[in-house]
Amino acid sequence: MIQWLGRKMARWFDSRLGLATFFRKALNHVFPDHWSFMLGEIALYSFLILVFTGIFLMMFFHDSSTQVVYHGSYRALDGVKMSDAYRSVIHLDFDVRAGNFVRQMHHWAALIFLAAILVHALRIFFTAAYRKPREINWIIGLTLLLLALANGYFGYSLPGDLLSGLGMRIGYSILLSLPVIGPWATFILFGSTVPSAATLPRFYSLHIFFVPAAISALLVLHLGIIWRQYHTNYPGPGRTRRTIVGSRLYPSYAIKSIGLFFLLFAFIAALGGLVQIDPIWVYGPFDPIASMPFAQPDWYLGWIEGAMRLLPPFNLHLGSYLVPNVFFSAMLFPMLVFGVLYCYPFIEKLISWDNQPHNVLRPPYLQPFNTGLGCAALMFLLILFFAGGDDVIAVSTGSSVVFIRRLLRLLAITVPPLVGIAVYVLCKRAVRKRQRQVEPAQPELTKVFEKGEIVVIDKH
Repeated sequence: MIQWLGRKMARWFDSRLGLATFFRKALNHVFPDHWSFMLGEIALYSFLILVFTGIFLMMFFHDSSTQVVYHGSYRALDGVKMSDAYRSVIHLDFDVRAGNFVRQMHHWAALIFLAAILVHALRIFFTAAYRKPREINWIIGLTLLLLALANGYFGYSLPGDLLSGLGMRIGYSILLSLPVIGPWATFILFGSTVPSAATLPRFYSLHIFFVPAAISALLVLHLGIIWRQYHTNYPGPGRTRRTIVGSRLYPSYAIKSIGLFFLLFAFIAALGGLVQIDPIWVYGPFDPIASMPFAQPDWYLGWIEGAMRLLPPFNLHLGSYLVPNVFFSAMLFPMLVFGVLYCYPFIEKLISWDNQPHNVLRPPYLQPFNTGLGCAALMFLLILFFAGGDDVIAVSTGSSVVFIRRLLRLLAITVPPLVGIAVYVLCKRAVRKRQRQVEPAQPELTKVFEKGEIVVIDKH
């Protein structure tokens, strides 16, 4: 009876909307089998976990900086004056069943979300997947990374503890350093000088609604463009500019993708339950006159923190305007990094005069200059990341912060060029070695599907 009713409803919808043809084509859509294509799905599923856990946290969080006196289960803070936001998070951690578990899952999912986007972007860069016709998706992906960085900072600032308060004041100082428009920009985003009663509500609205809505819209657009343009493939038998080798969406790829979601959910749940992160009850409530030794941001902002610490102190005077030191390290430098990344596909096209569409990826060793440049840039950012914790390194090694900082400045100048040159030479050597090898025979292909101008080859 149920099967008969289901078939009847399916025929009713199909007779009016013509869905059968669409679903048949969709289920026959072919995806590449290489594991690196799953990095984007890890980012997508981490975002879904962020949404689900964030909905739970919304039910208990108060976005208010009104000062209250805490009386709750955590006796170490009993009678302490704090913001209502901080009190609500302490209540969530100690009085709400599974509250701390879900909050830690949310935090770990945010870190994995950003890490997956970053590694996915690196895979695209080092395999030249940004070439025509995928420049638009490269721009969308970088915008997703920027939005994820911004939303991570907004969420990091919400609890009202001492660590997040210090990060909020650093962000306020960075934005204020913008020439001419700095005071106006800080008024719009922060409401007033931090701490301000308007800051938390604005950050909360951005964190739970505006930025996630923008991320969701860009994800839909990103996936839609991938679906329309088809995937790229690594070089190999049967892979050409007009062919795709891989698995059908249903059942093989769908089973792998669903399995990946449950594995990722289990991994994040294990981290949330077993690995402590952001213990705000240890930090205490935010106090504008207090400081915190060895304060570190989350890893994705470590490179900006390191740039602020390594850049020598100087200020620029432009007439009556002061451009402080922090502008160059925390505003101009990130803008240059993302500006170069946004323009890179078009810069490469101008240099190479290559305007042909590319569906086959270019292995890193076949593009020595790009690979060397990318590795040099990564090494530079990695040194900046460690510079963001130079005080921790100094205490751990028994050295002075001044010595560690000078050493990291020297490494930032010398190591990235050496790494870039070494990688370039190794890639050139790999190309020569590859040319001497005999290409393997092409395996048997089982079935061919014609879809417009693209021949889709499915081996499953």
